[in-house]
Amino acid sequence: MSDPSVSIILRSFNEGWALRDTLPAVQAQDHRNWELIVIDSGSTDGSPDLIRRAAPRHFIQIEHRDYNPSRVMNLGMQLARSDFGIFLNADATPRNNGWLRPLVAALQDPRTAAVFGRQVPRPDCDAVYAHDYERCFGPGRESARWDHFFSMASSGIRKDIWSRRGFLETMQYSEDDEYTRWCRAQGYGIEYVPESVVMHSHNYTPQQAYRRSYGEARALAAVWAGRPAEVNWPRTVLLGWLNDARRDLAFCARMRRLGEWPHAIRIRWHQRRARLAGFREGWKFYRHGCPT
Repeated sequence: MSDPSVSIILRSFNEGWALRDTLPAVQAQDHRNWELIVIDSGSTDGSPDLIRRAAPRHFIQIEHRDYNPSRVMNLGMQLARSDFGIFLNADATPRNNGWLRPLVAALQDPRTAAVFGRQVPRPDCDAVYAHDYERCFGPGRESARWDHFFSMASSGIRKDIWSRRGFLETMQYSEDDEYTRWCRAQGYGIEYVPESVVMHSHNYTPQQAYRRSYGEARALAAVWAGRPAEVNWPRTVLLGWLNDARRDLAFCARMRRLGEWPHAIRIRWHQRRARLAGFREGWKFYRHGCPT
């Protein structure tokens, strides 16, 4: 039986350092029936030359200022010839030639709207972020007990379900979270596929960590089912930060990286303050139509 046709949609911006490994890893997959669609957001580091050498079926270049994640992913799905869109970040490098096949297999169930694979941090990943990857993707992953979790960095969706609505282009962050929540609300399944593994991580500065958490919290306000008062300074910032610090201390001790704990608690403080500020701004924007 031949492999189902799939469309690999890769998003790129100044990640040539990773594309040197990611593109060959894609080409080495044992699932051979695929097309490659690349959308680059104005790279200036030589990435376009690497991408052209990979001979994608479509290579779309946009200005960085025009980047909107939902719009880019919708464009990729519109260009896709197959019934299955497989999303891969340029800096998410498949660990072996069996990355693609498990994702495609999981999407064969017509009631499964989306799937996502396992991510392992790069060797240079800071302890605070390595801990996050363990919580999200590690053995006995904590994320399985959360209200909802999904990651687009290495994932797949069915085109027949996407065609009913697509990704909301009003979302600048957490568009994958919002889309898969919508899929679940329609009765479709979201599956984790740990057999599909990529190497992927970021060492955000405190300022970058703040901006990212702010954006994610702002987007969370659009789908928040509770009362806005539940997100407050004592619970979200103070108690949340103390709990983060406790968990990070245990992780750093277990991994023999105690020297990184002060950095971890600094990052968590930025993230916690950003969650409160971002949620409050998002609540005004999405729930009351009062952009600031």
